Amino acid sequence: MSMFRRQGDRYVATFAVDEVRVLRKVASEVVGLLTDGFDHTDPVVGRLFPEVYPDDSASTAEFRRYTEGDLKTAKIDQAGAILAALPDEAGGAGGEVRLDAEAAEAWLRALNDARLAMGVRLEIKDGTDLGEELDDAVAEDPSSSRVFQLSVYAYLGYLQESLLNALID
Repeated sequence: MSMFRRQGDRYVATFAVDEVRVLRKVASEVVGLLTDGFDHTDPVVGRLFPEVYPDDSASTAEFRRYTEGDLKTAKIDQAGAILAALPDEAGGAGGEVRLDAEAAEAWLRALNDARLAMGVRLEIKDGTDLGEELDDAVAEDPSSSRVFQLSVYAYLGYLQESLLNALID
């Protein structure tokens, strides 16, 4: 698995082609959710755009009217930063990602959004033991999509932590 490291004023990681494919798919799904699939009744959208005033729907609607467009655009741009920085997978060999500080922070926010979205879909709660959850899914059906999704969720967390550690070093 790739790990970010600091090289001068850049944050660098080398990705295998499968990692590039996964990151490209995840970032593209976030963009799709925020564009074509944007629906306030979707629990994922609710998690990414929580009600600021849960007991006051009029104030929440007013707040959204002024902030939601910019927030949505920022989230799309952040997912786009992942897509833009990833190596071209056409060669089938993966490659290196080199991020400046601004791009690294965009990646962190985009990875967080992707993990929040996946966490809702996978029903991950604050107290969920991810290792136990993955073990249970493997025991039930090792080839299930849930095993793959939980693995991607864990990988995104690993990558996010790796980038954060490189930023604070």
